[in-house]
Amino acid sequence: MASAISIEAAELKARVARFSEVERAIVQQVRRVIVGQEEVLEQVMIALFVGGHCLITGMPGTAKTLLVRTIAQTLGLAFKRIQFTPDLMPSDITGTDIIEEDPATGHRTWTFVPGPIFSNVLLADEINRTPPKTQSALLEAMQELACTVRGNHYRLPSPFFVLATQNPIELEGTYPLPEAQLDRFLFNTVLDYLTADEELQVIDLTTTTHVPQAEAVTSAQEILDFQQLVRMVPIAESVSRYAIQLIRATRPADEAAPDFIKKYVNYGASVRGAQFLVLASKARALMHGRYHVTYDDIRSLYIPVLRHRILLNFHAESDRLKSDDLLRRLLEAMPAPRS
Repeated sequence: MASAISIEAAELKARVARFSEVERAIVQQVRRVIVGQEEVLEQVMIALFVGGHCLITGMPGTAKTLLVRTIAQTLGLAFKRIQFTPDLMPSDITGTDIIEEDPATGHRTWTFVPGPIFSNVLLADEINRTPPKTQSALLEAMQELACTVRGNHYRLPSPFFVLATQNPIELEGTYPLPEAQLDRFLFNTVLDYLTADEELQVIDLTTTTHVPQAEAVTSAQEILDFQQLVRMVPIAESVSRYAIQLIRATRPADEAAPDFIKKYVNYGASVRGAQFLVLASKARALMHGRYHVTYDDIRSLYIPVLRHRILLNFHAESDRLKSDDLLRRLLEAMPAPRS
């Protein structure tokens, strides 16, 4: 019995060591192409290790598309890109049935032609440029890892990630994402401008004859194994309870919600927000070489997990408050319990 336990512990230790090795290798490969954005890269990698989807918001020219393409190359996964436009149809994403005729017999049959959604990493570029009807084609895929075409149910490859980008300043000809779809993204990651030194690095990297390339360091099966490993990371009840308190505090109808939440927020985060916050914290703990979740993990990921899950009212708009402002105030109002 004791020997079986020791063998299991040794196997687990080897899996954790491999996780750390791959995580370092991914960062090393991505750094050959992408400069800066450490926080953004960490959040995208957490989404991959958790099995979640990521919405990347940033100004044009901040390397959103390049970041996603580079990470897909590094993971050794099948990558597809969809440029979302106002005339894009749901079948352009999921695929469609066509009629094929057998030249020998003349017999006609329906044949399914898979769309770009049948990949491991799907880049939904400028997702807010297409109408809600087409955006909703991703809903089933993001939640159920499947799609339905003409009544037929098709499973998607595993792992499956949607990494969507949107520009915050292009309002003309855009369609805001429905709340139900926003809620299915683990993170709303914000890409900001680089520092002056980092921009100098970008110039040195991209204006010469050298074309940087990232190499694959892992595989689809190994990513699936890491997702199971992340779920095995233990979390103390006190830390889980603190995460729940932070989530419930975003709901204006909850008695624990501070006055400023009741004043500025229409709707708070759902239980999916709590699930994602804990899962992401487990991945972050493992990436930082720890085997347990801390209060710092919860607090560090609170804003990117929650910024797209709270719906502000007209009072917040008139006072020019963003969801980030209110979430920061919540973290200040609810410090972590003393260990």
